[in-house]
Amino acid sequence: MNSKLILGLASLVLMTGFSGSAFADSTEACPAILQHTFNRLQDDSPQNLCQYKGKVALVVNTASYCGFTSQYEGLEKMYAKYADKGLVVLGFPSNDFGKQEPGSSKEIADFCFNTYGVKFPMFAKSSVRGDQVNPLHAELIKATGTTPKWNFYKYLIDRKGNVVEAYSSITTPDDKKLVADIEKALAQ
Repeated sequence: MNSKLILGLASLVLMTGFSGSAFADSTEACPAILQHTFNRLQDDSPQNLCQYKGKVALVVNTASYCGFTSQYEGLEKMYAKYADKGLVVLGFPSNDFGKQEPGSSKEIADFCFNTYGVKFPMFAKSSVRGDQVNPLHAELIKATGTTPKWNFYKYLIDRKGNVVEAYSSITTPDDKKLVADIEKALAQ
């Protein structure tokens, strides 16, 4: 390469502030576990989970016709209480257990909002186990060694993208251990 071209490229790099490490830092800022895109439940618009980087995330597989469905109310209360401190609840409707989520995205979204006032982020129906498992749940299963056993199974992810714990369906949103784990993660 001639020296003028090299000097020109070097000047361009300096003027734009681009450096290889800056580029690497921007891609590394989003933890690997959040580097997935899912369609939003309400309108099927693609949502990159990296928008939640730096937050504590409680990932929950949900269903509208389950004995645990009333947990939506507690999850929404938890989200409202801790959202300003950095908690996000991420809902993933699934028909994997007892076919208890048979509806369309619109039906599920309407049910969640009209029945429980759900405002936390919800995503289009997907599988959370088996051959068709969505990529986030595949990573959560790998990280914890535990697969969801039923609807409203929960995984807690800290601000750095580390999976903290998995919680059974019978763990309610006001469970003392779950709340303590969330508060500890929020404090870090």
